[in-house]
Formats: sequence, C-alpha cells, structure tokens
Amino acid sequence: MNSLTMAQQPVKLSNKKATKEARALYNYLLAINGKKTLSGQMDVKWGDSELKYIQDVTGKQPAIRGMDFMDSTENVNEVDHAINWWRKGGIPTIMWHWGAPTMGQGYDNSKKEIDINKCFEKGTPENIAFWAELSQKACLLKQLQKAKVPVLWRPFHEMNGNWFWWSKQGPETFKRLWITMYDYFVKEEKLNNLIWVFGYTAKPDSTWYPGDEYVDIVGADDYGDDSPHTEMYKLTKAISNRSIPIAYHECGVPPDPDKCVAEGTIWSWWMEWHTEHLTTIDKEYLKRVYNHDLIITLDEVPDIVKIYGK
Repeated sequence: MNSLTMAQQPVKLSNKKATKEARALYNYLLAINGKKTLSGQMDVKWGDSELKYIQDVTGKQPAIRGMDFMDSTENVNEVDHAINWWRKGGIPTIMWHWGAPTMGQGYDNSKKEIDINKCFEKGTPENIAFWAELSQKACLLKQLQKAKVPVLWRPFHEMNGNWFWWSKQGPETFKRLWITMYDYFVKEEKLNNLIWVFGYTAKPDSTWYPGDEYVDIVGADDYGDDSPHTEMYKLTKAISNRSIPIAYHECGVPPDPDKCVAEGTIWSWWMEWHTEHLTTIDKEYLKRVYNHDLIITLDEVPDIVKIYGK
C-alpha cells in the first residue's frame, strides 16, 4: 500500500470533536488534495454486482464505496456494507434520497413538494415526520460511530437543482434544513464520525452555501462525457475560502485522467453511478482509468488511521 507524506494542514474539520478516524480520513484527503484522485463506485441495494464488474474488467476495486439511506428496509445492509468496506481498507460515503416528510420513502417521493416551513412548526405532520426520520438516520450513523467507521456524509445533494423537495423553496429555506440537520446530528446526537460533503449539481452557486462552519468538503456532479469538467471544478473550488477537498461526487463517466492532468483538474474523488451508467462505459477505457497513476484504487489506500490519525 502506498502512503503520502502528510504536511502541516491549516484546514480542520468543522466538528471540533470529530473522532480519531474521521480526523485521520480528512487528513488523508487533505494530503492527496490536488495530487491524486480516489476512484469511487455507487452501490445498488441488492448486492455487489458493480464491484464484481469492476474487478472483472479492470482487475481493481474502487477506493470509495457509495451507499444510500433511501429505503429503510435496506438501511441495515448499508450500515453493514459501510463497516465491511472500511475494515477492508476502503472509504464509505453515504447519501440520502430522503422522501419528503409525510410522503413516504423512495426516489419518487424525494421529488415531491411539501411546505418545508411546516417541518419547523412543532406538532405538524411534517414536523413529526421530519424529526422521526432524522432520529432514525442518527441511530444508523451511531452504529457506524460505535464501529469506529468514519463516513463521507452527503445529504441534501443537488440542492441547486429544482427536482428534490429540499431545493424547491429556495436557498434560505434550504440552508435552514442543512444547519438543522448539522446541529442535531453533531450537537445533540454527538455524531462525531461524519465528514460533511456539500454536493452541488453542475453549476455551483454560493447562495446555497450554509458556511464553512457546516461543511468539510464541497462537490458537484454531472452525467456528461469523460472531460475533466474543469469549469465545474473551478466553480466548486471557489465556494469555500479554504483549501478543502473538491469532489466529483456523481458521474456518468469517470473523467479522463490524462485530460485531468493536462488541465490541472485534480478532483479528490469521483464516484461512478450504478447499473447501466457503469456497464455502458467502454471496457478498455474503464481499465485504463482504474490503472492510471493519478487514480487511487482500493489496494492503494494506506492504513489511514495509523498514518494520518493524530
């Protein structure tokens, strides 16, 4: 396994009480920032088919495994996947296609519209559902904390689009949602194993940003071609005043590493989406990407806690 020399880093996690594991993972991400890119793959709830496919095609495994808390009947499996992936030497990232409170679970319900302000009015159905669902996810994340697993936590993604319920009432209401979740998870539930990933869609806009005190990593996504998406990278990097990691947190095709190097667009990681998004990629291209010097795969992730924990 490779390791990178860790230099003094002025950037710290937003949560001053972060676990040793979370601090170590963040230190590692800071150490490779602008130098290397972690490979990532989004899971599907029904198994390891993507990971097996990547192994067969490339002879490698992704460094990052993505999971989704969308369906509560599968959440226990996702927790197990995250624990096992960390113990295997990989890095887990979890998102949440949160069905609009009172509307039920699932992707379709995450796109329905509610009056978000009612989530903050005590006793309303929206308020009751909102807090019940936050509490349930906190319990799951506590299981990971107990197992000493840090998580790249990416809630409320693509907020600057207009398709999810959390984005439909503008940036000020959205920021209230983000800060409410952050304060509840960190201050009340004492979830100290989370690294907070703020995930835009293609054109990052600072009006949605809640502030550096609530964010550790900024990212963006796009489902276009294999270009480095340099303009999207620059817009994303400009959101924070700090030199924090910049993630390409969902993609349809991994960016061409040769083009990334040529343009100086070094994402901290990319995460390929699942099923046909993965299997329709040219196999020779996928093999070249996974075996490129710029790209870190599972076998190249160092002992993060041992080397970067302090």
